[in-house]
Order: sequence, then C-alpha cells, then structure tokens
Amino acid sequence: MIIVKEVHKRMKKVYYLLILLVLFKAPEVIAQQEIQFTQYMFNTLSVNPAYAGYKDQWFAQMALRDQWAGLDGAPRTGQISIDGILSPDTRNVGAGLQITSDKLGPQTATTFYLNYAYRLRLNDEDTRRLSFGIGAGIGSYGLDGSMFAPIDQTDGSLFEGKENVWKWNLRAGVYYYGPKWYAGISVMNLLGDSENSFGTDDAYYSVVQRRHMYFITGTVFDLSSSLKLRPSILVKDDFKGPTSLDLNAMLIFNERFWFGASYRTGVSVWDRDYVDYSPGDLETTNAIAGVVQFYITERFRLGYSYDHMLNKLGNVQNGSHEITLGYTFPVGTKRVISPRFF
Repeated sequence: MIIVKEVHKRMKKVYYLLILLVLFKAPEVIAQQEIQFTQYMFNTLSVNPAYAGYKDQWFAQMALRDQWAGLDGAPRTGQISIDGILSPDTRNVGAGLQITSDKLGPQTATTFYLNYAYRLRLNDEDTRRLSFGIGAGIGSYGLDGSMFAPIDQTDGSLFEGKENVWKWNLRAGVYYYGPKWYAGISVMNLLGDSENSFGTDDAYYSVVQRRHMYFITGTVFDLSSSLKLRPSILVKDDFKGPTSLDLNAMLIFNERFWFGASYRTGVSVWDRDYVDYSPGDLETTNAIAGVVQFYITERFRLGYSYDHMLNKLGNVQNGSHEITLGYTFPVGTKRVISPRFF
C-alpha cells in the first residue's frame, strides 16, 4: 500500500483525481488496503491461511477482478492460488500458494505468499477440525510517475520516474469447521506499519502495509433434498477506518449450481478518530453483488459476480466484474469425508 505525500492535486486526467477522492484521503493519500474479492466464499484461503487443505484435496483457482469498469485507472486484480493436503493419511497438514497482481492507476503490487496449516481432528468421524495457519510472503510495490499529468509541467512535488520496493510480511489465522457451520479469524500484515520510502525531498513516497483483521462465519441449511441455503458473514477491519461488513446468502441446487447475493456496508463497531473523514460519509451502504457458480464438471467450476455501488461512485462507473475458475485435482483411491460447501 503506497502513501503519496504532497502530490499535486491538479491533474489533467480527471479520472485519477476521481479515484483519489473516492479511495484516499488528503493531504496524506492512503491507497486501497488488502485486496478484496467478492467470491472469497469459494476459496477462503484469500482471507485466512488456516483454510489451506480444508477441501482434503488439491484445489487450484484463478480469479480476475475488474473493479469500477469503465473508469480509466480503476483497480484491476488477478490471483492464482493452489492448496491441498501434505499428509494424505492423517490430513493434518495443509499448504497453499497465492500469487496476486494488482494495478491501480500508477500503482502496482505483486505478492507471493506461502501458507501452512496444522489441522487438529476433533471427533472420531473426522467431520470437525480446528486448524491453525500461518503465511509468509513478499511483495513488490511500484509507482510509475510518468502516468501523472500535472498542469504545471515543472511541478517538483511529483515523482517522474519508475520506482519499485520489496516488502515481506506475515499473516496468521484460526479456522474451525464442522458438517453444518464454520468460523475463522485471521490477521494480515502482522509486521504492521513498517515503512519503505523512495523519491526526493519534494516528491517523497512511502510503502506501508496496515494490519487487517478478518472474521468469517457461515452455515448451511437443507431446504429440501436438492436445495440448500448457505448464509455467511465476512467482517473486515483495518483498525483505522470503519469496519466493513459483508452479508452473503447462496442457494445451492443439486450441489452443482450456486446462486446468491452479497450486501456490503460500513459499520461502526467502536468510536474512532477518523481525522479527515466524515464518519457519516464512510459508514453508509457500499455495494450489492450478484454471485453465481456452476460446476461444469465434477472437478471444474466457473464463478461470476457483479458488484453495483450504492453511493455516488455508482453514477460514474459500470460496476465491478469478477470471474473465478477452479479445478479440484483427483485424490486417487481416497474418499472425501463429506461434500465441501465452505
């Protein structure tokens, strides 16, 4: 996450200014924090390292997100991940790899994370497990100053070249699941607010990663022999701004076709000092999303979601599109304990 200090506020490209006004605060501009995926519920590894190996099979997924379509310079994100079991007999050890690339205007970020999970068996039927996970990763964070277009071409407070810094960090989590419900809590960027800087005295830039906490929980209900309801909740907090709350509900037909919706909003959990923010502007409804997932074959699945903003930004862009492709690898003669709905 890049903090841009004393950036000239006048730019010829109005779309950059719009993005800055919506995402950031002035005079110290703070960029979007942890990358957000609407379809996190299909692969919770993106928000909790303890999820690694949950499916008891090796699973690979690719996710592509085009946020705020039609707005030049808006965020675009891609992620590839794979996770599975390292101990097929006991299934006590899970591992996963995530590679994520994100671009927002002149900012770029590419991260690589290795995740490890130790999974405790809680009952004889092996339908309940408590997992402890940790992840270690490194990221490359860059800024392309040539994409700034100041009115005053001699503005010395703008960085004109290209710079890139590397930072490493840790994440940790706990994840419980049973036949009917699950819950997990995790903290990203455990190393906190360590700072890397580049530029000049006049055009000074810092790369800072903020701690984030995620809490997830959900359950599944049998509505009929062929229809299930899977509600879930995601709470995200960076300890600086308002808490983000996602309310999700998916209908599952014949364990093959998933269809549902998500409602995302900001909530006030405790009193905070928002500095330059107006809490009334922040703690309002953010977006709604429609989500579908379809198992093309027993092992290959396709997901799509569309987010619509419910604030002023919704009038100047065409929503956010997200596509996921997932593949479950064969497990040989080993039988999966139960269907995986989480």
